[in-house]
Amino acid sequence: DLIAHGFGNLPDWAQDPQELWSAADKYERTNGAAYREFEVALPNQLTHTQQVSLVERLIQEEIGDKPYEYAIHEPIASLGGVPQPHVHLMYSDRVPDGIERKAELHFRRFNRQNPHLGGCRKDNCGKNPAVLREQLTETRALWAEITNAALAAHGHPERIDHRSNHDRGQDAVPGRHLGQAKVRAQLQAHFNIKLIKK
Repeated sequence: DLIAHGFGNLPDWAQDPQELWSAADKYERTNGAAYREFEVALPNQLTHTQQVSLVERLIQEEIGDKPYEYAIHEPIASLGGVPQPHVHLMYSDRVPDGIERKAELHFRRFNRQNPHLGGCRKDNCGKNPAVLREQLTETRALWAEITNAALAAHGHPERIDHRSNHDRGQDAVPGRHLGQAKVRAQLQAHFNIKLIKK
């Protein structure tokens, strides 16, 4: 179900994204994040080419010059049989600073006094949970903004909203994503009940 794959902004020592993520796993400190990931649903209304453009806009606005890799998938829903396009966007917190480093140095702790002796600075270090939550809300708002702009540009009336139903003044209880295993279990249980009733 892979539709598109891309990557960019790799450090000089990484020939491909696999080399970057493997080095992050190997050299990042034990309690440090090797990467961050967004998993985002894409509008069915857009073509695959338009979906790629939308993902690239998110990368431009949110990731900037940090190393990243993305994969767009389009599985068919077990319930309803409709396409469910979505993107997995991995990126490094390490901000490029123009200093050449080997992989093992790249992931070391940042050295403020002598940057060339430490690793690349992480842009989320030292932020308290409230600030990180606010940044996530801002990212969700950005996604809604650029998605709605893409839908409008291609003549689609549908829009998305990053706010909760409560914040939008709606009483509806949001649906829960079941995942493949739970869907299969529910279908199997339903099928078995039908068999027993016959």
